[in-house]
Amino acid sequence: MPQSGMTSFAPPLLAALRGARMIAVLTGAGVSAESGVPTFRDAQTGLWATFDPRELATPGAFARDPKRVWDWYAWRRELVANVAPNAGHHALAAIERRVPAFLLATQNVDGLHAKAGSQALVELHGSLSRVKCSREGTIVVTWTAPDDGLPPRCVACGAFLRPDVVWFEEMLPEAALARAEDAATRCDVMLVVGTAAEVYPAAALPLSAKRGGALLVEVNPNVTTLSSAADFAVRAPAGVALPALVAAAWPEAVDRSGT
Repeated sequence: MPQSGMTSFAPPLLAALRGARMIAVLTGAGVSAESGVPTFRDAQTGLWATFDPRELATPGAFARDPKRVWDWYAWRRELVANVAPNAGHHALAAIERRVPAFLLATQNVDGLHAKAGSQALVELHGSLSRVKCSREGTIVVTWTAPDDGLPPRCVACGAFLRPDVVWFEEMLPEAALARAEDAATRCDVMLVVGTAAEVYPAAALPLSAKRGGALLVEVNPNVTTLSSAADFAVRAPAGVALPALVAAAWPEAVDRSGT
């Protein structure tokens, strides 16, 4: 498995990117960490340091103490509200503009890919910025905090609102997973960025792409369980590696647009 630094990339990798009809991407917490977003477990700090994630991120936890769960997610939502996308997020949006077909599937819930301009985007684990009815699953755009200190309620049915994220013990959204799986089976190149790809079913996407004949490229400063399956590995953080990869693969476009 060839490994690349920031001074040069293997010509077959650059040729594959330039010639790809479709590129699929899977991203994880490592991309957002470069923007200062705490990982899921890093968010167990301050007032929340004594809580196990399963006390805060399961349907049962919400049923037992909806206020505690709502407050934790509200705190996390405030943490990421003013965080900006980094160069890695912007580079992925730039790749999308340079290929005929593209899909970015992310396990992150911070919304930074959308902020960076990615449009062909699947948020496999949902988004901190959205809430939904805990009974009907309907997305709610605006809500009013009640005077009783409890989570706001759905105006249609009266059930508590909850974060639109995937909790432990819940399945990934069928439509989102189906889009990601379809892209994995059809892509020519798959980039796996900032994730060890250990949590299923998302972890199956790179292997599905590999079986379909795609070139599998890992962008991660660390060796992971996926590394042995990768055709190429770029051992650098996404914010460094991806802009350099875009500049090397599409130098003319970068010269004209700057991105």
